[in-house]
Amino acid sequence: MKNVYITRVSKFLPNDPVDNDTMEKRLGFINGKTSKARRIVLRNNKIETRYYAIDDNGDVTHNNAQLTKEAISGLCDESFKAEDIQMLSCGTSSADQILPSHAAMVHGFLKNGNLEINSPTGACCSGMNALKYGYMAVKCGEVENAVCTGSERISSWMTGTIFEEEIEHLESLEEQPIIAFNKDFLRWMLSDGAGAFLLQDKPEGDLSLKIEWMEGYSFAHEMEACMYAGGDKQDDGFLKPWSEFPTQMWSKQSLFAIKQDVKILGENILVKGVESLKNAMEKHNITASEIDHYLPHISSYYFKDGLYNEMKAQGVEIPWEKWFMNLRQVGNVGSASIYLMVEGLIASGKLKKGEKILLSVPESSRFSFAYAYLTVC
Repeated sequence: MKNVYITRVSKFLPNDPVDNDTMEKRLGFINGKTSKARRIVLRNNKIETRYYAIDDNGDVTHNNAQLTKEAISGLCDESFKAEDIQMLSCGTSSADQILPSHAAMVHGFLKNGNLEINSPTGACCSGMNALKYGYMAVKCGEVENAVCTGSERISSWMTGTIFEEEIEHLESLEEQPIIAFNKDFLRWMLSDGAGAFLLQDKPEGDLSLKIEWMEGYSFAHEMEACMYAGGDKQDDGFLKPWSEFPTQMWSKQSLFAIKQDVKILGENILVKGVESLKNAMEKHNITASEIDHYLPHISSYYFKDGLYNEMKAQGVEIPWEKWFMNLRQVGNVGSASIYLMVEGLIASGKLKKGEKILLSVPESSRFSFAYAYLTVC
């Protein structure tokens, strides 16, 4: 088995950063009214700026595959061209279409010759799943390099126009024309962007990150869906897919809007997350003292203290001074967030040779968790 190194990192964040005061104007009002949930959600998540692939006029500037292509282009120069990529592994939870796959569309924009592609789906863990596929391919010697990405273009799922027919339907039933909190909640949480890693079987340049191991855990066998799109959850927890609804209900119930069951989220995301973290650390026989930089993807600063307290309760406390996050500046970019954190940590100039980095990514869709342990070379 070969060693695997992250030798180059890149990000692409579309357009100018959008602050809290202008984000609703950019996304569009629902029923001409400001959201009652917006200030509550923003006060808890503490995100100050985020990025949208839509301009001031509401026009789309990039689709998801284009965002990803731009991030990959940032990996390339005269010494490593797009044509040199041997494998392309692209994770996302917001692909531009059902078919073709996301990686196929990215490859189409790259136009860099024949190569293997892989398209993990899901939510935040899809970016880590993309990384693991590339990691395993390089490690077993199938390829000498792989480009892995995480990306989201979620803004177009959250614009006010998405909910117009549902509002009209509610009014026709003489019900309050207010979007349910489980739909409105995520409008103030999510952002657009893409991150990319180049993996190679040898270190390169002044700084590379050796991937020591990766682990993934799912609790879907015991947990119902928490975050979902393209369906609606029934009273018994069963997730009924869009394909089983009459077509006229697709827009009347905003079936393709992304939704979050916040009650299930709060009760389980931290407990299951730390349980899986503890499992990964015990499996690989590492302790908190062997982690120099901890990069936890969290959707909101609301969970930060709770995560720390749960780690302490389960005996895997990682001191605050080892934590690194950039959620406040770039927003929650789902599968791309961990890529953006690694890029931000490298850009900070804090890393020293021999240090260890732990990447931690939760996914609330049905409670999955992914980890990676890196050495600075």
